[in-house]
Amino acid sequence: MKNRLAVALALALGLTAPLFAADKAATAAPAAAKADMSHNPFAKPSTLPFQYPAFDKIKNEHFVPAMEAGMTEQRAEMDAIADAKDAPTFDNTIVAMEKSGQLLNRATTVFFNLSGANTNDDIEKIQAEMAPKLSAHQDAIALNAKLFARIQALYDKRDTLGLDAEGKRLIERYYTDFVRAGAKLNDADKTKLKEMNAELASLQTQFSQNLLKENNASAIVVDSKDELKGLSDAAIAGAAEAAKQRKLEGKYVIALQNTSGQPALAQLENRAVRERLQKASVNRASHGGDFDTRAIVAKVAKLRAERAALLGYENHAAYTLEDETAKTVKAVNDRLAQLAPPAVANAKKEAAELQAMIDKEKGGFQLAPWDWSFYAEKVRAEKYSFDQNQLRPYFELDNVLKNGVFFAANKLYGISFKERKDLPVYNPDVRVFDVTDANGKPLAIFLVDYYARDNKRGGAWMNEYVSQSGLFGTHPVVANHLNIPKPPKGEPTLLSFDEVNTAFHEFGHALHGMFSNVKYPRFSGTSVPRDFVEYPSQVNEMWATWPEVLKNYAKHYKTGEAIPQELVDKVLAAEKFNQGFATTEYLGAALLDQSWHQIKASQAPEAAGVLDFEAAALKKAGVDFAPVPPRYRSAYFSHIMGGYAAGYYAYIWSEVLDADSVEWFKENGGLQRKNGDHFRQTLLSRGGSEDAMQLFKDFRGRDPDVKPLLERRGLTAK
Repeated sequence: MKNRLAVALALALGLTAPLFAADKAATAAPAAAKADMSHNPFAKPSTLPFQYPAFDKIKNEHFVPAMEAGMTEQRAEMDAIADAKDAPTFDNTIVAMEKSGQLLNRATTVFFNLSGANTNDDIEKIQAEMAPKLSAHQDAIALNAKLFARIQALYDKRDTLGLDAEGKRLIERYYTDFVRAGAKLNDADKTKLKEMNAELASLQTQFSQNLLKENNASAIVVDSKDELKGLSDAAIAGAAEAAKQRKLEGKYVIALQNTSGQPALAQLENRAVRERLQKASVNRASHGGDFDTRAIVAKVAKLRAERAALLGYENHAAYTLEDETAKTVKAVNDRLAQLAPPAVANAKKEAAELQAMIDKEKGGFQLAPWDWSFYAEKVRAEKYSFDQNQLRPYFELDNVLKNGVFFAANKLYGISFKERKDLPVYNPDVRVFDVTDANGKPLAIFLVDYYARDNKRGGAWMNEYVSQSGLFGTHPVVANHLNIPKPPKGEPTLLSFDEVNTAFHEFGHALHGMFSNVKYPRFSGTSVPRDFVEYPSQVNEMWATWPEVLKNYAKHYKTGEAIPQELVDKVLAAEKFNQGFATTEYLGAALLDQSWHQIKASQAPEAAGVLDFEAAALKKAGVDFAPVPPRYRSAYFSHIMGGYAAGYYAYIWSEVLDADSVEWFKENGGLQRKNGDHFRQTLLSRGGSEDAMQLFKDFRGRDPDVKPLLERRGLTAK
């Protein structure tokens, strides 16, 4: 949600991790914050290009006063709209609401974007303090009866107002947003809703903070280098450096990434270490202690079910899906049920191959989850005569970024990139690029934050610091974040094939933000349904292995030699390898998400029953295959504690559109400007200004076909 009205709610609900401000020395406690805005950098729009945030001036103590002043200011603006004597018009009501809350928007956008990248104890206190306040602020607006009456009056006569399509859709979206936020409830139920929203905001903030601490606490410590046999020299050096930072000289630390499976499992030869790593991962936040999240998960599930019932829905999933392209619980259940049986069947065939490899080597044990990645690499090497480690020397980070990600975007869309060092950054690892359009005009500013830190949340994501808007005349300032382990100083950053794909994927989101060309902030960039937003980013992954692009960036970091075509052929031939595993672990998480959100409040377990609920849900869905745990388990499933609640299915839903679109690009000549221009004009630039599926049809010329996805994932009948 990008408009000034709605942004506070999305941010209040703990959808991002905590913040660490640009100035590490600024440690004022939030309770001591004063309301003096005279020297606050958020008081006015930044004077830097494209209103780029003045990170060098932003300190911890600036956020609370700016957010509190911003809430006061927006409440006054909304009250003025609601209490106006004049009859409601599009300009004095809807456009006025779009223009409201600019101070609050500036402060919350920077706060919550940075909270995902750096944190400390003081900033966590700010987030915990402000989350329920921001939720209450949003409720005060969304549940304002007089304000809603003006919106409804315009909604009822929207066809007679002479508006263009975007203006008419803006009225419809405001009406829908307010109704879904509880505008039609009676006063007593509005009070209940406010209490629920405030509690959910606090719980979700607590979850994200607990999980970050638990991830750090659960990293495994290894005593000797011999136990790390199989890891690359760079990975071992990184583990030694991680131990050094924790004052564990002479030892090695393997940090946890946010998924169940950990990258090191594919290389570690020591089975006992693999087992320790896997168990540390899947037992996160569910084994007692200060950071256990099971009570939070149970309470959030119950509260969401209660809130859905209060709003007139059968369950939280029904509430969520109504506003997505899927529309109904049945549609999602049917799609997941269609995919699960062939995925698990494929996974079991793959497991048999892995067990055969174990037996061939006289391993003397049955395949376990901590064995899968390791033996999958052995089978891959036997089948295709290569392993993933052969690729890393050809995937040096700077080459991937400039000669891969940027090169493909230039060929497809005509845009160009120039790094600049003059703009302030919130961490020394962040890089900044000017983006210039094909016509030579400045288009956007792009931030790259690729390295992992122990105060940065896991995973990969895109965000916006400034959204494009014709109403405000603003240009996009967007950022991509990955979690690539940082090598010791002086060593190259060599990526895995998955990390290369992730870089292309997240840049697809960035393009969606950069190419936005709408009038109203509500529709800017990635302001589209959750089960549509992943689609353009998934399409952009195709260029990672496109021959012209791959040849340009996949060069040996020492010799400059291009990746051998023989190795490329093996990579492409192996694309469907291990897809049973990949699809099953994903579907396990997606089905688990739906199970949590398709229950009534009375069916929600207590904390002690969370893992039993999870096990029963996986069994009922037919994805309880022990060697393949779900990609996320409930206690560390941060997606569904935030913006993907009842929406984790979105990745596979979007991939239907993605796979079909990839076929279109191939049918029309691939990496050509005419194709990029068509994709940009019909879809990427439109944001949420039109129905999402209509945008797909405008691009593709028809409804989506599921067959390309089934073929891609090896799920077609044979």
